[in-house]
Amino acid sequence: MALEEGQNGAAEKVAVEVSFKSFKPQLFVEAPKANDAVQFYKTAFGAVETCRTTQPKRKADQELPHIVSAQLQLAGSTFLVSDLSDDSASTKAGGTVFAMCLETEDVEAAVTKAVAAGAVAEGGIVEGEGACCCAERVTTVKDPYGFVWQFCSPADKCGANVEA
Repeated sequence: MALEEGQNGAAEKVAVEVSFKSFKPQLFVEAPKANDAVQFYKTAFGAVETCRTTQPKRKADQELPHIVSAQLQLAGSTFLVSDLSDDSASTKAGGTVFAMCLETEDVEAAVTKAVAAGAVAEGGIVEGEGACCCAERVTTVKDPYGFVWQFCSPADKCGANVEA
């Protein structure tokens, strides 16, 4: 339950309804090896890449663009692969290389509910091209056990075309 201001400024608990549309584990790979990992999952397991979001080269010595997220389908499930960077949500969470992404129509309500249950919001909502998971809006929370959870809006479009 979340706290909201009631009459006369008193805080009261209210139930926040949130429904999730999908669950997407996200694997962080040492940069710039996410592209190699995607190719491995395609070759080894028959995964199909459905979406990719990249950023231009971050440093002059890097030849490949930074993969913010590559979305893959495997056995009826979706997962994400990303290049690990110093500013990745997983790095901020203490070095874990795994995050869970929950897709929802109401990102703010999801954060409110998670924080009320004991999670800690990690930064604000990222919108537009800076968002990952091929979503328009993304934010992150860390649960009391140190695991990173991302809440993202439904993916209507992808940031880049994917080769067959």
